[in-house]
Formats: sequence, structure tokens, C-alpha cells
Amino acid sequence: MDFPRLQHFIERDWQAHVMPALVEYIAIPCQSPAFEPTWSATGHMERAVTLMVDWARSYLEDVPGVRINVLRAPERTPLLLIDVPGDGEPVLVYGHLDKQPSMEGWTHGRSAWSPVLEEDRLYGRGGADDGYALFSALVALRAVREQKARHPRLLVLIEASEESGSPDLPAYIEELIPRLGTPSVVVALDAGCGNYSQLWLTTSVRGQVAGRLSVQVLDEAVHSGDASGVVPSSFRIARRLLSRIECEDDGTIASEFHADIPPLRRTQAVDAAVALGAGLHESLPRVPGLQPIDAAPAELILNRAWRPQLAITGLDGLPGVAHAAAVMQPATTMKVSLRLPPTLDPAEAARQLKTLLERDPPYGAQINFTVDMVSPGWHAAPMAPWLQNSLEASSQNAFGAPSASMGGGGGIPFLAMLGGRFPTTGFVVTGVLGPQSNAHGPNEFLHIPTALRITAVLAQLLHDAPGNDAAQA
Repeated sequence: MDFPRLQHFIERDWQAHVMPALVEYIAIPCQSPAFEPTWSATGHMERAVTLMVDWARSYLEDVPGVRINVLRAPERTPLLLIDVPGDGEPVLVYGHLDKQPSMEGWTHGRSAWSPVLEEDRLYGRGGADDGYALFSALVALRAVREQKARHPRLLVLIEASEESGSPDLPAYIEELIPRLGTPSVVVALDAGCGNYSQLWLTTSVRGQVAGRLSVQVLDEAVHSGDASGVVPSSFRIARRLLSRIECEDDGTIASEFHADIPPLRRTQAVDAAVALGAGLHESLPRVPGLQPIDAAPAELILNRAWRPQLAITGLDGLPGVAHAAAVMQPATTMKVSLRLPPTLDPAEAARQLKTLLERDPPYGAQINFTVDMVSPGWHAAPMAPWLQNSLEASSQNAFGAPSASMGGGGGIPFLAMLGGRFPTTGFVVTGVLGPQSNAHGPNEFLHIPTALRITAVLAQLLHDAPGNDAAQA
């Protein structure tokens, strides 16, 4: 293909067709079911689905044989599947349209549901994580067709419960397996990038166990002058229980939650560290003077991708500081998130985590850990030579630099679901969530130049994918 011509087409269509729809999509507060249990009644999810379906139908109206379906099941979020005929085994592109909550802390003039374009950044919730995926996939397809080049059958699958751990996806996958066939490649556009100057390939994602740790010591709140020193603080007990999992001095997690790091992933972490330098931690909104956990960038990459890490993402039981009376609260409840190595069994980890937290309750306090989510990790198999060559060539053409690889810190349940079913399928996991893009947090943005370049990479992949008459090893 003529790559400059390809890029020109993508830039033109992105500006003319994608940007208006993407801005409209960002403005829809279609929060994932875990954050908006009444999603069906509010109608926001349906608005997002309708927007994407209408846009896809209009954009592909002159492409013959296209099928656009919305799958619906009782009590489940909908799933959008676009099926474009082509030559050879399908390429499946995955994304999701559900979003995290708005969150506080947005810079003045920005908000989660009021998209704003500042230079090459489109601020607002969901554009980068990862509402752009559908638009990118279909623009890549049109860019290939504009040059009258062959392409494989393209499947675009957009789910609506990913930010809740994809609880609705397995049932749909079971229903769709006969229709999907065996993809030659699965592309997930829901990952991050270490910088905006080269193509980043995610080689693994971590698993996760999340749940609520509840510690109760009283039936009701009591004057702290009467109870302190007599009744143990529920917060102190919770803190003590967390020490069973995490060393408070250096953050090391208990040995049962670790797994061996493959030598290749260590080597890739060292190579990625050369490309990133101190950028991995300097790009985060740290307070002045805060030092990273480790001075070696490669170790930070491995911490983020392969070593278990604990985060407390929510807390109930304590009033805000402005309303804090001299009262000992009866209970403390924490939202506990334990990120797991990609190859660790998350179900077994959940069982061990519950046992660790609930056994031998200090002072006989009432302790309960309720598992809310168990999400498997994923570890990429080696790529076929044609796929590796295609990505490397398109990285040079689109970014002017070689590609780089490292593990991702978050999770994408979809990868484990399909990875087990299609062991011979190549997986390309990439995305636009680079420095300061702040997925899930305030000031989330889509870096538009990176989205355009990844679209060009995807177009090249579609062109290079094996056809019926040219199966490639």
C-alpha cells in the first residue's frame, strides 16, 4: 500500500467523520454496571450503543455485505458486533463502550461528560478508554479499501461491561463462537503506551481480585473518650489485617501471590526502560519530591506488569474531616484491589486472600471479606513472523521508530477468554493511554495523533493478514 496516502485518508476521515461522533459519545455518561446498577433505566448505555450503530451504518453504507448486530440478553448489557466480509480468516478487533465514573479533580474548564479539545488532546471520559476503538477499526478498513487493496473479513466486537470485569461477556462469546470462526489475529485497542513516539505492544496483563474487607467492633458509634483504650479501633484492626498481605515498609506482597517472571519479559522490560528512562514515574501527577518505589526503571516496569500489588480504592465508616466528631466508629469497610501476575490462578488467589484476612480475627472482631470480582490475567504467545514483520514495518512508517513491548498493569478479561479458545491466534494488544492520559481519573484524554497512527498500523495489519490463497506461517 501507499502509506502516505493511507495516512492522508485516515486524517481526513477522522476529522470529518470521527471527531463529531467521538465528541458526542464522550458526552454520554454510560457508566459501567458496577458504578451505575440502574444503567438499563437511565438509558445512557442505549444512547451510546445507538450512536455507534448509527455511525457505523452510515460510514459503511457503500460497503457490500456488512452485518451490524446488537446482541441483547436479559439482565445483561448489550454487545455490538460488526461483520465485514473479506478474504481469509477474520481479524477481530475488540473494544468497549462502558465507562468509569466521572470522579472529582478535573481541571477548570474540563469535565468527564463535557468533551473539550485542547491542541491534540481530546479531554473527557471514555474517548481513550476506549471509545475510539470502533471508529479506529472502521476507518482503518476504509483506508485499505480506498486503495482497492484486499483485506480479510473484519469483526468488530464492542462490549458494555468491561469496566465491571466483563461479567456479561462470557455468555455472548459462547453464543458467538460458531460465527466468529478462528480469527487469524485478535486486536485489542484497550491498552496503554509508554510514550507517544512509537508503537507499544502489550505482552501481558495482570489478573485481579477485588472485594470488601469489613471490620466491626461495636453495634453503634461511641464517644472516643469512653471507648478508646478499651475497645480496639476497627481501622487499626483493618490496617493489621492488610499487613498479612502487604509489607507496609516496602510494599512487598505475600509470597503466595507471586509467579515466576519469564526471561523474555525481563529482557523486554530492560529494553522498554531504555526507551522510557524516568518517564514511567515522572509522567504521573506526583507531589513534589516524591520518589519512585525503585530507582531502576526496569524494576518499576516489572512491578507494574508482573509483581502483585495492593491498592485500597475505597473506604466506608469514617466521616469526612469537616464532620469528624470525637466518636469511635463501629466499623470500617475497605475496597481492596489485589493485582496479580498474569499467569497466577485468580480463583485460587481469591480463596487464599479471603483465608488470610478472615482467619484468627484480632480481639475476636467481626471480620468479613466479600469477593466482588475475580479477573484472570493474560500472557501473549509468540507472534507469527508475518504479524511481527507487519507491526514492525508499520511502526516505522507511522511513528518513524521501532515498536516496543512491555506488560500492562491493568486487566482485560476478554484476552483470557479468547486466548484459551484460540491458542494459535495472534494477539495484538495496544492503545493510546500514554503519559498523563489518566484513564479512570480526572483529566483523561485521547491523544489524537497516536490514535491516527494506531489506525494506520491497524490498516497495514488488515492489508498484510493472510488471505484464503496465501496462508502464512
